[in-house]
Amino acid sequence: MPRLATTARGPLIGLLGGSFNPAHGGHLHISREALRRLGLDELWWMVSPGNPLKPAHGMAPFAARLASARETAHGHPRIRATGIEARLGTRYTVDTIVALRRRFPQLRFIWLMGADNLAGFHRWQGWRAIARAVPIAVFARPRYVGNSLTAPAMGWLRRYRHAAETARDWPRWRCPAIVILPIRLDPTSATQIRARDPHWAERLDRRRAPAERLAR
Repeated sequence: MPRLATTARGPLIGLLGGSFNPAHGGHLHISREALRRLGLDELWWMVSPGNPLKPAHGMAPFAARLASARETAHGHPRIRATGIEARLGTRYTVDTIVALRRRFPQLRFIWLMGADNLAGFHRWQGWRAIARAVPIAVFARPRYVGNSLTAPAMGWLRRYRHAAETARDWPRWRCPAIVILPIRLDPTSATQIRARDPHWAERLDRRRAPAERLAR
C-alpha cells in the first residue's frame, strides 16, 4: 500500500520544467488541470537554460524562451514563468530540486511531467533521487496511460503508484510517490509552432525591445 506522511501542510507548489521552445497553449492546459486536480497554490514554469537530453540545434536563446513563457502565462496569477534554474546555476533537475528545497523549506513541491517525459525518465540524471525527494504527477492522454505504465522507470516506480482519485492527497504521501492522471491534452506542440513560424523568437525579441528600452 502507498505510504502516508504526517508532515504539516505548507504552500503547495507544482514544478513544470521544460525548454518552452516556445511556450504554448498545451503548457497552459496542463497547468490549469494541475492547479485544479492537485490543489496547488501556485505552479512554476521552470524554463531550462539548456536541456542535457535535447540537441542545441533549433533551440532558441534562453532569453527568448523565458520571454515566451512569461507572455503565455501572463494573466494567470497562480502560474509563474521563471528562469530560476539559471539563477541557481543547476544543470540537472535533481540538483534543482535539492536547491529549491534548501532555499524554500516552507514550500511543498510536486514535480509534473507528461507521459513522453516519463518514457525517458530512466535516462535523467539521478532520477531515483528525484522520486525520493518529491512526489511526481504524470499527465497522459487516456489512450496513452497504458504506455506510461510500461515506461522503463515504472519498473521501479510502480510499487509507489497512487490512484488518480487520491491526487489531492499528495502532500501526505511519503516519497517515492507517483500518480498518473488521464487528461485530454491540447493538441498544440512546440514542434508544430516552430515548423509553422521558424522566426518566432526573433519576432518576440522585436516586440520586447521597445518595452525594455522604456523600462530603462
